[in-house]
Amino acid sequence: MSTRRTVVQALAATPAALAFPPVVRAQAAPVRIGYAIARTGPWTTGAQVSQEPNYLLWAEQQNAAGGLNVKGTRRPIELISSDDQSNIETCVRTYEKLMGSDKVDLVLPPWGSNANFAVAPLANRHGYPLLAPTALSRRLIEMKLPCFFSVLQQPAPMMNALVDLLKAQGVKTVATIYVDDLFGLENYAALKVALQGTGISLVEDKSYPLGVKDLSPVLRSMKDKAPDAFIGLTYPPDTILASRQAKEIAFNPKFFYGSVGTAFQLYRNVMQAGAEGVLGMGSWNGKTSPAAKAYFDAHVKKFSAQKEPDRWASGACWASLEILTAAVAKVGLDRKAIRDYVAGTEHATILGKVKFAGSENVGTPGTVGQWQKGEFEVVWPKANATAPLVAPKPNWT
Repeated sequence: MSTRRTVVQALAATPAALAFPPVVRAQAAPVRIGYAIARTGPWTTGAQVSQEPNYLLWAEQQNAAGGLNVKGTRRPIELISSDDQSNIETCVRTYEKLMGSDKVDLVLPPWGSNANFAVAPLANRHGYPLLAPTALSRRLIEMKLPCFFSVLQQPAPMMNALVDLLKAQGVKTVATIYVDDLFGLENYAALKVALQGTGISLVEDKSYPLGVKDLSPVLRSMKDKAPDAFIGLTYPPDTILASRQAKEIAFNPKFFYGSVGTAFQLYRNVMQAGAEGVLGMGSWNGKTSPAAKAYFDAHVKKFSAQKEPDRWASGACWASLEILTAAVAKVGLDRKAIRDYVAGTEHATILGKVKFAGSENVGTPGTVGQWQKGEFEVVWPKANATAPLVAPKPNWT
């Protein structure tokens, strides 16, 4: 397993540098920040859309400003990173080394609920704050780890928002598939609770294994039941697979919802006109705020228009980096002080106000997004919407 050490080079007198408040620029030692992330294996799509590009952009921007503001002194960021190969054991071993023998100053989280579930107790034991933008797990919240913070909205608020939308649209029947892992099981459980007392019937529900290659048999069974809505509690490859196969068999419910990956540019590129009207997990886009637009534009400038940030977890990732930046500027690199600052402060981010109750972000509401004319719009709740809902979804084209 190779480790990549990167000091992102400072850029002279850029607009990004001018945007930061004046602080002391000293020839200080770099701030060593470690992480493991999927560059190979089944987690790669999510990790390389929602997380690692943001880590690289953040470090570049900070170094362009003279370095990370550490309580008034600019220090260059050195990223120490490696491929976790989408493997839990590799991921855990890497973080153990980073926090144990390497004694890095800070760590950034891995991708996904499963990896964070494995790494969070380790980070807590070593006293490293971990602000996770892609962990969707009630079990993690309930572990009450003082150093763990989940920026992403959790299963209950996300499923409540979805069910609220469907109820408002008069939906009476739904069918769902869910991946048989922590993410799928927790969201499925939250969905069943959210449906109670709504008058909406769950006419079919099926789990499937990670890495599934064919969902057409269960989709055909669901088509026969003609539900008003389909809900896929899915990862990026499965979200696309379910959408493609639903299109192939002309399964056209009024509402079609996919989870992780629906908010990716990849989904729009693969499904093309078929993306129109598809619902999914999403919480922001460039219309959300001027800061969100500035982030989106900076990301596209660095990585090209072919690698846009996704409209869900990328925003949570950037928000987590904004929170970490503010914490280090305020209290320095004392990790307990960082932890206390994160826990006790309401944070201004591109997603709006973020505030933690224990490990959970209770400032960002559950949301639903929808592809409309090439943009993934926030459509629910109405207070956060960037565009009104389009319903029903057009038939696949």
